[in-house]
Amino acid sequence: MSAEGGPARGQRPRLRVGVVSAGRVGAVLGAAWRRAGHEVVAVSAVSDASRHRAEELLPSVPVLPPDQVAELADLVVLAVPDDALDGLVRGLLAAGSLRSGQIVAHTSGAHGVSVLTPAAEAGLLTVALHPAMTFTGRPEDVERLTTACAAVTAPAGEAAWSVAEALTVELGAEPVRVAEENRRLYHTALTHGANHLITLVNECAELLRGAGVEVPDRVMAPLLSASLDNALRFGDRGLTGPVSRGDAGTVRAHLDVLAADAPDVRGGYRVLASRTADRAERAGILRADDAADVRAALEQGEDS
Repeated sequence: MSAEGGPARGQRPRLRVGVVSAGRVGAVLGAAWRRAGHEVVAVSAVSDASRHRAEELLPSVPVLPPDQVAELADLVVLAVPDDALDGLVRGLLAAGSLRSGQIVAHTSGAHGVSVLTPAAEAGLLTVALHPAMTFTGRPEDVERLTTACAAVTAPAGEAAWSVAEALTVELGAEPVRVAEENRRLYHTALTHGANHLITLVNECAELLRGAGVEVPDRVMAPLLSASLDNALRFGDRGLTGPVSRGDAGTVRAHLDVLAADAPDVRGGYRVLASRTADRAERAGILRADDAADVRAALEQGEDS
């Protein structure tokens, strides 16, 4: 490898990679593939932040308009927002920037390869590749890829799947196959877990501040870390707390204090407590009569 992270002198790059655009994801993936020995030939960047990101992660790589990036590349990486993909693909095809024999990959979790159908019809190999991690757009993300999984989706035919998996492995990530028809459910699952977790944690922090706790993160961190570990290791058997114990009186008290001090949180608490009761009962850690008491407390809380 060279000092800039590219291929060593005398080593022929396997693919010429063009990145559209240098957002938090695109710049990191470009840097990872460059480290793997590919040549990043161009990147698009519009905002000051994306230009700085390109300079930091892809030094010496030309910053060009998207159509020129695509023209130069064997592998065209479309790292743009979900809703921009369809128009971008059609625009690049209309401009003559995509050609038969190229590989075009997008990084959207919400889409499979159907959004790339016009490119496939033009003779390109299409790939959907979504790393299941949160990106900051900083150099350490390249290392974090080595502990991440990435959902890959490809058209019918083992050859296309093999290309998708090989590109993922070269990033340092572990490929996980997700069928086209399951892509939306896959993305919903990650959004429900990762994004809503942040909302839940921040609401917890606000409640603790309201209780006079000056450093809520210090109080929360050990408990929430243990809860996440238990969930991953034991599933629903890792549940603890008043709902899983059937402490309906405590649940009523929680609803009362939320009604007084944090009414905007109360609805979310009720919904999650109800879901927790359902899962705890199915897992056999909450007796049916105790589950009924908890649900009665939650229903009373809805009416009050």
